[in-house]
Amino acid sequence: MKYRVLGRTGIQVSPFALGAMMFSSFGNSDQQEVDQMVGRALDAGINLVDTADAYGDSEEMVGRALKGRRDDVILASKFSRPIGDDPNHQGGSRRWIITAVENSLRRLQTDHLDLYQMHRPDPATDIEETLSALTDLVRSGKVRTIGSSDMPASEIVEAQWAAERRGLERFRVEQPHYSLLDRGVEREVLPMAQKYGMGTVIWSPLASGMLTGRVRRGQESDLRRTRMFAALRDERRIDAVEQFVALAEDAGIPLTHLALAFVIAHPGVTAALIGPRTMEQLDDLLAAADVQLTDDVLDRIDEIVPPGTGVGRMDQEYNTLPILSPGLRRRAPQERSAA
Repeated sequence: MKYRVLGRTGIQVSPFALGAMMFSSFGNSDQQEVDQMVGRALDAGINLVDTADAYGDSEEMVGRALKGRRDDVILASKFSRPIGDDPNHQGGSRRWIITAVENSLRRLQTDHLDLYQMHRPDPATDIEETLSALTDLVRSGKVRTIGSSDMPASEIVEAQWAAERRGLERFRVEQPHYSLLDRGVEREVLPMAQKYGMGTVIWSPLASGMLTGRVRRGQESDLRRTRMFAALRDERRIDAVEQFVALAEDAGIPLTHLALAFVIAHPGVTAALIGPRTMEQLDDLLAAADVQLTDDVLDRIDEIVPPGTGVGRMDQEYNTLPILSPGLRRRAPQERSAA
């Protein structure tokens, strides 16, 4: 693989990163298989492995799988998603960050994280509080660099300004959602990341499995039957998938390869996360590493889903922009109901 610099960190990473959410009790809980898959990915040239404290027992499984190869890996984890029922076991407060990183380090069996990311923005916590705690982790050596995930462009800018104003470590990486079906980040998020020299690591480039070919019109599948993701039953998205299936066939490549090649072709993208559950899936995704799309194919993609737009939206996307929160609307909910 040809490596890319992760923003301006100087860290060289592979264009495909190994997402470890499926290496868990709700994905593939076979430690031996996970060990083999991690080894296969590293042997193929992948050097960025991404997990999170919210992914069940993923950190423990990844820690065991990386034994003897930790120094070969750029290891990333995340914090801020709720862990258990305690309301303080989440978010971007100093209190939780200091606890969360120690828990992740213990589970991953390592003394440092190469990248520590805020899994979702926390409107309840001042960004300076979060950056101050993360700065201390960088200066202590427990974290090498820091990042955000699913941050709107306005909050990316706010965080950069806060870091400059207070002399704090700044977010060096953003992890947004981006796929053939979801191109909204092309409008502002990717340009802002480029402006501030941030690397970007894309999550769910296959749109929760919709771009694997397993979700088709008129067909039942395990993905469509699940109640977890309503987006998998969005007829508008399924219509677009059908068009991408035809385009991939015309181009002579699998749909998964079309989807991954599209994402990593954007100049603002550093790497895309692949999240296989089986060795077969991993081998298919690895085979996409050398695929390059022609201008004709890219033009046809733009006709199906125009640049900067999307078809529906992912269920897992961060969807609580400040302007939409009840307290900032023109009329509070109780006032509307009284009227």
